[in-house]
Amino acid sequence: MKYLHASAVDRIVMILDGAGWHKSSTLKTPENMRLISLPPYSPELNPVEHLWDELREKAFGNVVFDSLDALEDHLEASLRMMEHDTPRVHSIVAWPWIMNSLSI
Repeated sequence: MKYLHASAVDRIVMILDGAGWHKSSTLKTPENMRLISLPPYSPELNPVEHLWDELREKAFGNVVFDSLDALEDHLEASLRMMEHDTPRVHSIVAWPWIMNSLSI
């Protein structure tokens, strides 16, 4: 499995939804990373939920797949397209409270 390592100039904001496995008293985050915990029962504040909504609407509306492999291939291709469409992703997840957390 490959892991992506952010360079020292990257700024990372990770949104945590309060799941028990998102908590650790021993976790040490890099200086360029901010962890933001969402309030309980607030999926509407989780930016990834909005990315999934966009993906479902634009890439999976009225589509039937012949196999699980075909679905996975389509999902991977759709995610790659989204990955390379920075303005689209930015418009979905770059909310002021997230962007402001980058400057903390």
